Amino acid sequence: MKAIKILLISMLMCLCFVAGPAGAADVAKIGVIDFQKVISESEAGKKVQGEIQQKGRQMEAELQELAREIEEVDKQLARDAMVMSKEKRQQKQRELEIKKYDLQSMQKEYETEFRQLQSKMVGKLQDEILKLAEEIGKKEGYLLIIEKNAAVYYPGTIDMTDQIIRKYNEISSES
Repeated sequence: MKAIKILLISMLMCLCFVAGPAGAADVAKIGVIDFQKVISESEAGKKVQGEIQQKGRQMEAELQELAREIEEVDKQLARDAMVMSKEKRQQKQRELEIKKYDLQSMQKEYETEFRQLQSKMVGKLQDEILKLAEEIGKKEGYLLIIEKNAAVYYPGTIDMTDQIIRKYNEISSES
């Protein structure tokens, strides 16, 4: 009876030594990336955000200038309406309406242009980040790398965002 127990214990120990390393080799390496954080904290992302903001400020300044012109024409019309001839008053009103229409058209045009610029520049950054994540994933043996917003839950230990930011900054500074 004692010999059977020793034999069973020995067999179990052998099984643990053989099965242990084989099971450990199959551990899936998974990573999570927060694109928004990479874009807002990386040097390239900050540069792109700065360019987008600068273009936005430029567009806004041009719109404000046109709005000031409209306001001036409106004030002049209100101030001089009583002493103007009917034709002159109608001409000023047409000029005012044209400027208002131009302002609305320019606002729509700038909104579209701004969205396209933002989409293009941020899209380029995302492509670069995805490429970098793929390279890191292949090099370090990741089974899966997903975007943070696609995950319902994940432990913080698999978040590789800071690693991506560091590597992206290294690559950006070399360029």
